[in-house]
Amino acid sequence: MSTKLFADSSCDLPLAFFKEHGVELISLQVHIDDKEFKDLITIQPETVYNEIRAGKMPKTSQATPQFIENLFIELAESGESGIYIALSSELSGTYQTAVMMCEQVKEKYPNLDLTIIDSRCVSVGYGMAVMTAVDLIKKGKPKDVIVEIVKEQCQHIEHLFTVEDLDFLAKGGRLSRSSAFIGGLLNIKPLLHVEDGKLVPLEKIRGKKKLLKRMLDVMEERGVDLENQLIGISHGDDEATALEVKQIIEERFGAKKFYINLIGSVVASHAGPGTLAVFFLNKKPSMEEV
Repeated sequence: MSTKLFADSSCDLPLAFFKEHGVELISLQVHIDDKEFKDLITIQPETVYNEIRAGKMPKTSQATPQFIENLFIELAESGESGIYIALSSELSGTYQTAVMMCEQVKEKYPNLDLTIIDSRCVSVGYGMAVMTAVDLIKKGKPKDVIVEIVKEQCQHIEHLFTVEDLDFLAKGGRLSRSSAFIGGLLNIKPLLHVEDGKLVPLEKIRGKKKLLKRMLDVMEERGVDLENQLIGISHGDDEATALEVKQIIEERFGAKKFYINLIGSVVASHAGPGTLAVFFLNKKPSMEEV
């Protein structure tokens, strides 16, 4: 029996990826003015960036519980097993809603075979876990093996990123206002990471050149076998800087495999234009090559 994979749009993989690999999309919602949009369905990231530059402050929300419940009912009725890899529960309530809906569906369909994974990841870091699951499903791996490997990978995906304006993260409740104030006041660029699923300031550095160098220094300190692993890079509508960082990583670490993508509508609504993030593993997969 095949395994059905679910992921939400904050993994920052394009709609074409979901369609090509049969991944069920749980579209999170973006609100601009009084209008509501479904991420990747009725709004694209470029629109969000343009609205932000025009002075708008988009807000985001989960998919509705009813939508998630209906997807899980369809899974139960199909008889397939399923895995939902969710955005970090520290950044969204989507994981908790999915767990609640799973338990609710099980009351009517006790044979529902669904595992929900709290990735503790975001953006392409989360997307890399989804890509791993897709690859394992295509290889015909059993569900329990896929779950074990994905969970392990999620525990070891490093997120290093910087934003142009910390106020976006502060206003969206993803970072304390005091951290944002200090960064803006001194015109210092922040280096942040994800720690146990939360966005945490790591250092504050003056100047883009020094910031990028420090980002790669941390990458060298934490990364393992960077030459042979997939390196993820996501950017807030600044492909030129993303490609510059890719080239530096290639030259410094000999890395050969990259996945580069635009940061999607939901994450962009909180991080803003000019965000840059790098994702990599700090430990070799122990069970098999992923």
